[in-house]
Amino acid sequence: MSFIPEKTDWLNTFPELKGTRDKAWRSTAGKAMRMQVKRGSILFRDGDACNGYVLVVSGAIRVQKIDPQGHEIVLYRVEEGQSCMLTTTCLLAKQNYPAEGIAETDVDLILLPLDAFDTALSESPGFRHFVMANIGTRISDLMLLLEDVAFGRKDVRLAAFLLKHAGKNGDILKLTHRQLAVELGTAREVVSRLIKDFERKGLVRLARNKITILEPDRIRVIANRDKD
Repeated sequence: MSFIPEKTDWLNTFPELKGTRDKAWRSTAGKAMRMQVKRGSILFRDGDACNGYVLVVSGAIRVQKIDPQGHEIVLYRVEEGQSCMLTTTCLLAKQNYPAEGIAETDVDLILLPLDAFDTALSESPGFRHFVMANIGTRISDLMLLLEDVAFGRKDVRLAAFLLKHAGKNGDILKLTHRQLAVELGTAREVVSRLIKDFERKGLVRLARNKITILEPDRIRVIANRDKD
């Protein structure tokens, strides 16, 4: 990762912060450090100290948790116009990171140093509202993830995932069974069994690190099964 000269145009990505004009926030914004992070870079690891507040101007950071057996689950992604909830809660609680963050793409981000963050949080109502609103949104997202992992049928979740990402990338998804398992929060062996069952039913065609959607309407029926 590398630092570049700070440019004030990053505030255009955060309209609420751009509209915050109190002295404390203006001082904090003036201390912002802009960083360019290459795809695949690890921004923080489980156990690392948290040294600043992160705002993503462009790109995506994947935040994930790995258990002692090496199983992974994606908690959330921090994308354009968002802040990292885990970073925020670690700053507030003065604790180390309990998960890791990886640049899923090249990332342009803003880092507010810890002292500037503390000052703005205590003295700027606008900044404080922005921070708390983002925490609230992320907690809601994580509750949905928890409910999905704990109670959702895995075939339903797999079907929904395929439809969502096929909508972004066309009929072909380029990812491994292990990557699918990470996204769904389950074991690779479970995903392999499910996706091969989809192939046997003629819903998808499998190739090396590639899944082609053949019957999106039938997959949609599976994805909506629990909604009936």
